[in-house]
Amino acid sequence: MKYKVKLRKSTDCDVFVIGAGIAGVMSAIQASNKGCKVILSSSVNIFSGSSFYPGTWGLGLIGPTDKNDEDDLIKTIIEVGCNVVERNLVKTFVKNINPCIKELKDMGIKLKQADNEGEKEFIPCFDHKKRNWNGILFSSAKEVFGKKLKANKVIKYPFSEVIDIVKQNGNVVGGVLVNKLNKLEFIKCKSIVIASGGIGGLFKHRLNTNDITGQGQALALKSGCTLNNIEFMQMMPGYIKPCYKTIFNEKTFKYIEAKDGEGVDVFKGIYNLKEKLDMRSTYGPFTSRLISRDIDYSIFKEFLRNKNGVTIKYNEELKYNMPEFIRLYFNWLEENKHLTIDDEINVGMFFHAANGGISINEKAETKIKGLFAAGECTGGMHGADRIGGLSTANGLVFGKISGESAAEYAKAKKDICVEEIEFEIYEIDKANKLIEEVQDIMFKNAMIEKNQMGVDEALLKINNISKNFIYKEDINMKNIKYSYRLESNILLAKSILKAIDLRKESRGSHYRSDYPTINEKMDRRINVEFDNDIKVYFQGE
Repeated sequence: MKYKVKLRKSTDCDVFVIGAGIAGVMSAIQASNKGCKVILSSSVNIFSGSSFYPGTWGLGLIGPTDKNDEDDLIKTIIEVGCNVVERNLVKTFVKNINPCIKELKDMGIKLKQADNEGEKEFIPCFDHKKRNWNGILFSSAKEVFGKKLKANKVIKYPFSEVIDIVKQNGNVVGGVLVNKLNKLEFIKCKSIVIASGGIGGLFKHRLNTNDITGQGQALALKSGCTLNNIEFMQMMPGYIKPCYKTIFNEKTFKYIEAKDGEGVDVFKGIYNLKEKLDMRSTYGPFTSRLISRDIDYSIFKEFLRNKNGVTIKYNEELKYNMPEFIRLYFNWLEENKHLTIDDEINVGMFFHAANGGISINEKAETKIKGLFAAGECTGGMHGADRIGGLSTANGLVFGKISGESAAEYAKAKKDICVEEIEFEIYEIDKANKLIEEVQDIMFKNAMIEKNQMGVDEALLKINNISKNFIYKEDINMKNIKYSYRLESNILLAKSILKAIDLRKESRGSHYRSDYPTINEKMDRRINVEFDNDIKVYFQGE
């Protein structure tokens, strides 16, 4: 059963920020710097999401080496992105990275610098030269950000999941959330910033925490926003065991031997294997652009066949001649995961990050008045592949811009005459189990290797799930958020699969085994919109 309930506002604010990773925190700080009353919400703890993922040592962050390097970085982002980027967004992005890095330093956040920055391991993934490389240390960032949020009187709403964005006459007027006490709340606001992170929750195996669900993208889509580039998703090798979901250091590829469950070399038969392993050591996420793609195919196929994936051992050369970047990784691994270079590990392919998402302009505005977005949930500043260290930069730059824009919008807006709303409440039977079914479908059909048969099968299965929902008569408020998450997951999964279906080519992170080459006629972004049905089309059509 579905029930209509009246919700009176529990509180109000000028700017309501959804998501408490680096983009959300930056947005909240900037909006509160402008004198706005700000609420910062998170479905788990504050300082969460991929920004503070415990499966890696910290956040890599790159920018141009100096002002003269900006044009080269812009050009490289466009090339690595295979031309499917929004160029004005890229320019805004690049020109604001170093000022944001300076702002972090001025705030007192400690950034790790390379001792041997000339080593080629410090060249970012998919890049061709050294950049301004920094590492944000989690402990320092949390401490400084925490003090700043407190000083600015930002109101924190941890363990509160936003399940609806409320509009009136086309304008944002608030959000509905399930709070930490499992109670529904309507928060009235003048503007909203979605900074909810990526879409890892759509996949069975992911290098993300469980709060990365794609809820923000689905809420934006249902609110009338456009998504773009959502078929471009980064997949990376990670640990199956021990220490499930720990990121595998790609720089070590040229130093490994890999065996399947029967002890047979997984890479046996790959032509020019040494050359491909050397190339694969230069970047983290899978790409179809480079000949080293064979390495990822082999690992993923073994992972589909064998749940234990590929058994990895490191050779003696690495143990006695370790570059600094790799040494940092193994030092972190031993201290935090109690693993050494001598330990055997099992590796598979995991979802890692989204390259596309909510369409925004240079001011982080969506096409809905009062609704802004920032960070990994957005699209346009990256393309088919993304240079390493730019996801963090994206969160910083557009987190700051979104906070400033949302504050400016809120200050110009008159008080909203909405004190109560009508809201539809329901609980879907076995929602958690159905979420897992969606994750398994997406893992098998929307990961490394995609094709028409897999997309058709996935859409059929997901449609069958949604057609057979059973709505419970007696609602358990402890479970209600999973029902809204399930519906959001299904909407987003269908949107991604339809975008995959439309892009009948292989381009960067998007690989179609039935269309294995790039099609120059598809040098355009794919947009997704929703109005009772999902509309997927190439930009300009």
